[in-house]
Amino acid sequence: MYNSHLSYFLKKIIIFISSFFYDPKYFKGKYFEEKVSGWMWLLIGIKNKILGFNINTKFPVHPSTNIHNCDNIQFDIDDLHIFQVPGCYYNNFSAKIFLGKGTYIAPNVGIITANHDFDNLSKHLPGKDVTIGDNCWIGMNSVILPGVELGNNTIVGAGSIVTKSFKEGNIVIGGNPAKIIKKITHNE
Repeated sequence: MYNSHLSYFLKKIIIFISSFFYDPKYFKGKYFEEKVSGWMWLLIGIKNKILGFNINTKFPVHPSTNIHNCDNIQFDIDDLHIFQVPGCYYNNFSAKIFLGKGTYIAPNVGIITANHDFDNLSKHLPGKDVTIGDNCWIGMNSVILPGVELGNNTIVGAGSIVTKSFKEGNIVIGGNPAKIIKKITHNE
């Protein structure tokens, strides 16, 4: 009983301190309720913010991950782990990124909603939303370009450049530019 009161008290202290650095609506989900990971990410994230990394994020993010605008990214709270992956780049200052439930993103992935204007590189073209369906896996060093929509259960092979949408889902895509490599069939 003493330990449960102590852990309850410690949790309340961590929530209180963390709320000065992050939006408390993100202190939920399986990484906080079923695991210890979420609490560790909060403490490490606070240290990183104090050191100057990801100072504008509303939820804990790996120090080498870059999110331009936390308001323009939507994800399931149970998938907070995808932001603990090193080297990812979320270019979403002028359009939204939608990440489906159960999606995994490997290290060094870039998801881009706006490119530079070819006629004037100091300007950007208008942003286009990027939508990644449920239960997708984006392989290491892949890049997803503006306006791309990936259907549920899409696997993007490592190092792929996804220049167009693959809305049908249940596929493996890869290459530069990405193309369908295999259709996924589930044995039932």
